[in-house]
Amino acid sequence: MMVSPESTRPFRIVYRDQWLCAIDKPCDIMVHQSRLGTDRQFVVQLLRDQLGQRVWPVHRLDRATSGLLLFALDRDTASAVGKEFMAQEVIKRYLAVARGWVAEQGEIDHPLKKDKRADEGQPARTRFRRLATSELPIALGEHQTVRHSLVEAFPETGRRHQIRRHFKHISHHLIGDTTYGDGRHNRLFRQHLGCHRLLLHATALEMRHPADGSTLQLRAEIGGEFRELVERLFGASALAATDSRLP
Repeated sequence: MMVSPESTRPFRIVYRDQWLCAIDKPCDIMVHQSRLGTDRQFVVQLLRDQLGQRVWPVHRLDRATSGLLLFALDRDTASAVGKEFMAQEVIKRYLAVARGWVAEQGEIDHPLKKDKRADEGQPARTRFRRLATSELPIALGEHQTVRHSLVEAFPETGRRHQIRRHFKHISHHLIGDTTYGDGRHNRLFRQHLGCHRLLLHATALEMRHPADGSTLQLRAEIGGEFRELVERLFGASALAATDSRLP
């Protein structure tokens, strides 16, 4: 499988000290090697080469998701930060574009199965807030226009593909999601807007620094194709709304 040129460039370092390193991960690159994938390059490998030292990912982003990705620079730090994530003490914020007009705010509390073989789902909760709406004069199915929402999502748990699956559950599939999304809206974005990616970006983390306990706030705002689409669909004011402080 080909890797996009953007993902082969040196990663943009958002934050670095002697314990932690955060990068702005491009879309279409896996964090680490998987038995199921055919990729030949991975974030862990490339960042290790870029920094000249070993790195330990303390959480994950899907291959198609871009944005803030945090690494520890030693085993003890990785263990400490991993415990914060497991205890749900880390605030995570994502930005996404969803089909339809999502409610102004709400919480999706819906268990998710770890895989198809599981009998029961694991507890999973995602809070969300709508930032802006758009309506395009393009006919789709029985509708003469198409509507979309710019949303912030705050996953309180960390299940696999949680945000994507939760928004599918409330029938507001994320644009560009080829696994859980709405194929009609994905095709519309490709054909009319030239969008060929999942519109999901990890924008911020807030956590306790493992070294001294101070509050660490990290950001990786949207850019490139995602930013251009937000401006085109929702206007410049919507971009300003994405800079709001973490709750």
